[in-house]
Amino acid sequence: MKNILQIYSPIGTLRLEEDKDGICGLYMLGNTPKEQFQWSTSLLWEAKTQLDEYFAGKRKEFDLPLAPKGTEFQIRTWAALRTIPYGETWSYKQLAQAAGSPKGYRAVGMANNRNPISIIVPCHRVIGSDGSLVGFGGGLDAKRFLLEMEKKH
Repeated sequence: MKNILQIYSPIGTLRLEEDKDGICGLYMLGNTPKEQFQWSTSLLWEAKTQLDEYFAGKRKEFDLPLAPKGTEFQIRTWAALRTIPYGETWSYKQLAQAAGSPKGYRAVGMANNRNPISIIVPCHRVIGSDGSLVGFGGGLDAKRFLLEMEKKH
């Protein structure tokens, strides 16, 4: 059973999910809420508070119990994502090296694409080796917004 909290942000509606182990999902729903239900908990409200602080430029790191579900490789890649400093970007090659799979660019790209806890696990900080913005579940406008916001603060 998951607890859910839908929140609004500068990049549209976000859906936070929590299970018995911690925050297990943060999904971008765009500007139109897709679901109108919420079961909020103190952890979900803390996550909302930290996200509000992040969007206000007052928080650079999240301090929440995370419980992403995935393969061992995905979990390792998502852990590597959390080491990318606020306001910086890495290429897929850098991410592959940090995840302990230096030649696994495509594999880390797929793991990055399946990141269930966007923003908190900052997949938006990964860019193409030529510096281009590439793929992001929330869309390139949201990715651009997040990167520019982080560079300002």
